[in-house]
Amino acid sequence: MLATQGHEVVVVTGKPNYPDGKIFPGYRAGGVQRELFLDKIEVLRVPLWPRSNGGARNLILNYLSFVFSGLIFFPWLLRTRKFDSILVFAPSPITQVIPAILLKWLKKAHLAVWVQDLWPESLAATGFIRHPNLLKAVGYLVRGIYAGCDTLLVQSRAFVEPVARYARREKIMYYPNSIDVQAPAKAVERISPEFAGELEQHFSVVFAGNLGTAQAVETLLEAAIELKHDADIRLVLVGSGSRLAWLQAMKQAHQLDNLLLPGRFPVEAMPQIFERADALLVSLRDEAIFAQTIPSKIQAYLAAGCPVIASLRGEGARVLMEAGAGRVCEPGDPTALAALIHTMKGLPAAELQAMGQAGKAYFHEHFEMSSQVTRLVEILDTQRKERQSCAY
Repeated sequence: MLATQGHEVVVVTGKPNYPDGKIFPGYRAGGVQRELFLDKIEVLRVPLWPRSNGGARNLILNYLSFVFSGLIFFPWLLRTRKFDSILVFAPSPITQVIPAILLKWLKKAHLAVWVQDLWPESLAATGFIRHPNLLKAVGYLVRGIYAGCDTLLVQSRAFVEPVARYARREKIMYYPNSIDVQAPAKAVERISPEFAGELEQHFSVVFAGNLGTAQAVETLLEAAIELKHDADIRLVLVGSGSRLAWLQAMKQAHQLDNLLLPGRFPVEAMPQIFERADALLVSLRDEAIFAQTIPSKIQAYLAAGCPVIASLRGEGARVLMEAGAGRVCEPGDPTALAALIHTMKGLPAAELQAMGQAGKAYFHEHFEMSSQVTRLVEILDTQRKERQSCAY
């Protein structure tokens, strides 16, 4: 969208390997690869250690390999280029910002980081790091990284206070995630008639995205077990992730015909699934850090114009309730989730449709990409000029 609005964009990143942990077909772990996205955006990809099937060793090597590759390759690959601003999209790990700090000084550019995850809080919440001294050390690392940035954009208003513990508050600005609903649809294979039929012939509740620890898939499984007696309900978990194999094993062990695990689909195919869903599902573990985030799938759900069932608290729940886009229950409570799905199934079609339309209207007011990108450019330009004036 930045390029569509006439701005020159260059993307530097690693080799695609998320969420399955394997380098995607057509790429290799070593070497530098160049692409041209949409015939106008240059994409430079540096060597990366793939996440593999998880585990601390592979994750640490994945994180560090990007830092080292970025520090070595980015300055060379971009040696002839000049930039006004550098923007880092920053889900975990926050260490990915380190090469951008070097580029900031070399290019004398404004550095903005779009914070999608809270470190060290998320490391503690997922159990990746438990020792207090290690978490404290990560906190010092985060403080140093934030000190090297000019602007910190946070995807949730609830991120402001946690980020302010490690950075000056005047650096922090609320800037939510957005979706481009104006993007032209690409030609893709239709979903199979069998899968489409399953969605259309039942009250289908669709979850789309990563199937991992943070998404509380245990709660989703237990809710499916409680709903097993209702032959008209299908709980459809679209995606892949670290807990998919476990879900497949549990589905077989409990003979859950009401739980569908169709795997991952290209993003272009998701509208075909959403338009056949009766409700869309989002869930997170009952952790304080997850109450502070707005899962990115919420924007996609609102844009789809389908009612939402949410098993979470905090900012994500606030957005859905403020939008009037669906119903919310406490996270980590499969009985409450199953009851909520039953309740939604019993609502009149007109009421469900009204929820979906309310969510769509809220999306266009708060999360539509074109207007958000215009705001981003204004933020970066204003912050850059203020920084330059302070330098003089």
